[in-house]
Amino acid sequence: MRVVSGIQPTGNLHLGNYLGAIRRWVRMQDEAECLFFLADLHAITVWNDPAELAANVREMAAALIACGIDQGRSVLFNHARVPAHPELAWILNCTARIGWLNRMTQFKEKSGKNKEGASVGLYAYPVLQAADVLLYQATHVPVGEDQKQHVELIRDIATKFNTDYGVELFTLPEPLIGATAARIMSLRDGTAKMSKSDPSDMSRINLTDDSDTVAQKIRKARTDPAPLPETVDELDGRPEARNLVSIYAELSDATPADVLAQFAGQGFGAFKPALAELLVETLRPIKARLDALRADPAELDRILETGATRAAERARPTLDGAYQAVGLRRSGG
Repeated sequence: MRVVSGIQPTGNLHLGNYLGAIRRWVRMQDEAECLFFLADLHAITVWNDPAELAANVREMAAALIACGIDQGRSVLFNHARVPAHPELAWILNCTARIGWLNRMTQFKEKSGKNKEGASVGLYAYPVLQAADVLLYQATHVPVGEDQKQHVELIRDIATKFNTDYGVELFTLPEPLIGATAARIMSLRDGTAKMSKSDPSDMSRINLTDDSDTVAQKIRKARTDPAPLPETVDELDGRPEARNLVSIYAELSDATPADVLAQFAGQGFGAFKPALAELLVETLRPIKARLDALRADPAELDRILETGATRAAERARPTLDGAYQAVGLRRSGG
């Protein structure tokens, strides 16, 4: 089992990122051979300030390592250091069909009403995604239900290439959906996802927040006056209460029902301090490691360069095979 997954380097990570995706990556290291990459080539499909993008790559690498991504068990790298990704993407662009890309819902969402003004990169980025996965003969790609379409496209491209050139070069990956990922909501509005783009810093728990700030944000998190109920169904219509219960459940590897069994009948005056303590204990070692890594950008660059070398070695046979299949050069040439 070989897993490949990427994340765009968008700057500071928050609790929603950690519980929604990164913790799953960390646990996956015990189940499969994993390659994780910072998708900086995907990031430039829209304009980025160059200095900010470079800083975000290091910031994201530091956060992933601090959360538990271990170079001894996984390969961690950033796109731009492995030219095989755009090389294979061009070959696959010549295999993918325009009609397939026209059906991709995320382009419609990201381009909005300005479709004609969007970059070609934004339109074609699913083909780069295909290269990201197919380069490493991935057997599984961790995705949410809303991203299964991308894995289906990867399989379509791989099948067409293999068929067109009479080869069995690319492995057809399976979507790895697994358990439903945690959906962590804003501390100020239980109907909106926790997001770094929210203008209120009180709406989210950043992985860079110190213990006092974490406790303060939970203490001031929006709630309602009713005590916690006995059943999960009774949380309907109480989005802020449901969110805090969900956060506690995720951090303690319990179910919301388990949490309510422990705190039913108690008000938030009792529940919030317990949640804050659990959060502080979970995030304290992550922040300590993150602070140390952020203070040493040269070490972060060394880690990413080492990961890129390992990734390039794994990618080379597939890239050579693709060149050979289309008649552009011999394997290893």
